[in-house]
Amino acid sequence: MSIVVTGATGHLGRLVIESLLATGVPADGIAAVVRNEEKASALAARSVELRVADYDRPETLATAFRAGDRVLLVSANEVGRRVPQHTAVIDAAKTAGVAQLAYTGILGGPEADFQLAAEHKVTEQLILDSGLPYTFLRNGWYTENYTENLGPVLEHGAVVANAGEGLVASASRADYAAAAAAVVTGEGHLNTAYELSGDTAWSFGAYAAELSRQTGRTIAYNDVTPEARLEILTGAGLPAPLAEVFVDVDNAIGRGLLARTTGDLARLIGRPTTPLADSVAEALKA
Repeated sequence: MSIVVTGATGHLGRLVIESLLATGVPADGIAAVVRNEEKASALAARSVELRVADYDRPETLATAFRAGDRVLLVSANEVGRRVPQHTAVIDAAKTAGVAQLAYTGILGGPEADFQLAAEHKVTEQLILDSGLPYTFLRNGWYTENYTENLGPVLEHGAVVANAGEGLVASASRADYAAAAAAVVTGEGHLNTAYELSGDTAWSFGAYAAELSRQTGRTIAYNDVTPEARLEILTGAGLPAPLAEVFVDVDNAIGRGLLARTTGDLARLIGRPTTPLADSVAEALKA
C-alpha cells in the first residue's frame, strides 16, 4: 500500500508530498503520479516512487494505482477539461481497488453555484457513483491566488475586483496541503466531506490596507462593475472565457460564498491557518 498523490509536480501536489515527508511518512511509501518524469527528478532523488501517467491518456493510468492505495486526486488545472480527466482517474482507481480516494474540490460542494464549481460538483458525484471510499476536501481560496500576482497591484497602486464588500476566508496552499496529508495518513476520514477555509475572512479593502501597511505605500481597493472588470482582464490579454470565470468568482465572493469559516482546516492540521498578513509578508520577500 502506498499513499499516491496525483499532479505531484504542481504547486499543491508538491506541498502535499513535502507535508507527508515532514510528518514522517517514509519516502518509499509515497508514490507521485506525474506526466513528466524529468520534472519530478527532485522527488525521485528523495526516493519517492514515480508513476508516470497522464489524465488525458486513460490507458496510462492503468499502472498508476494499486489495490489498497490511499489516493489523493489533485483536481486538474484545465478548466473545461476536468470532467473527462477526473473520470479517467476515478475509473482507474476503481479498477485497481484503492482503499481511499480523496479529492480536492471547492468550498460549498453541491451548494456552490458559480462557474468554477461546476466541474468539481460533477466530479464529486462521479466519485460517489463509483462506490469508492472517499474523502472530499472542499478547498476554499488559496491566499496565493492574490499574493502571487502582486506586480500589477504594486505597479498601479490598486487592488481591483468586482466583489463589493464580500469576504474571502483564504488560507495558504501549505495549509491545504497539510490537511490533505492528514486525511490520507489518518483514520476516521472515509466517506466524509470537509469544508476547508481560513480561520479569518477578509475583505479586499482589508487586503489593500495590509499591502499598504507592509509596503509603506498607498494601495487602494477599486471596486468596479463586472463589465469593467471583464474589460480590464481581457485588455490585459486574458482569454475571454477565463476572464469571465474570474469575474464570476468575484460575484460569488460578493454573495458571501467564499467567506465560510468552518474551522475544519485548522482542526485537520492541528494549528491555526496562516494569517493573511503572513502570506503578504512572504510574497513581498520573494
